[in-house]
Amino acid sequence: MKVEPIINMKDIKSIKKLLVDRPRDRLLFVLGINSGLRVQDLLALKISDVRTCSIGDRVSIKEKKTGKENVFIMNKEIKTALDEYLRCAKRQDDHYLFKSRKGQNYPLTTYAVTMMVQRWCDEINLKINAGAHTLRKTWCYQQRQMGSSWELLAKRLNHSTPSITRRYLGVQEEEVEEILMKSI
Repeated sequence: MKVEPIINMKDIKSIKKLLVDRPRDRLLFVLGINSGLRVQDLLALKISDVRTCSIGDRVSIKEKKTGKENVFIMNKEIKTALDEYLRCAKRQDDHYLFKSRKGQNYPLTTYAVTMMVQRWCDEINLKINAGAHTLRKTWCYQQRQMGSSWELLAKRLNHSTPSITRRYLGVQEEEVEEILMKSI
């Protein structure tokens, strides 16, 4: 099943509000829609990777899927969610940032995140095919809406070919026809 991005900012705000009393889940959502990283890479983060970060700091990761180095920047939204989570989480530096409630020190699974994202969408009555990858696709969609070029998005997403990025962006036939109607 192909998952979809959250395209309406109102729905994004509704999910953030829904998660206000669930700091771990809110941080996961905020980090996912603000970093453009795959969930499996977010789940590999440890408390020590982010505890001392300030706004503007770069956090380096190694992508599991590609083995490539990548980064995200600690923006204001991520930092606010992180601080709230760390205030109540009382986690040690060697703990996973998104620690499962089951077992000792295991991260959430991608499957668990898929179920969480679908549940959040259901709770705000958003009818989309949602899953863990919805967070990355939401970042991509929203960046495109803000005018970021697909070339820049392709670089950020570490895609190997332009066709992957175009498919990922979900460029619709209507959009192509719309630009063909513009006179030069």
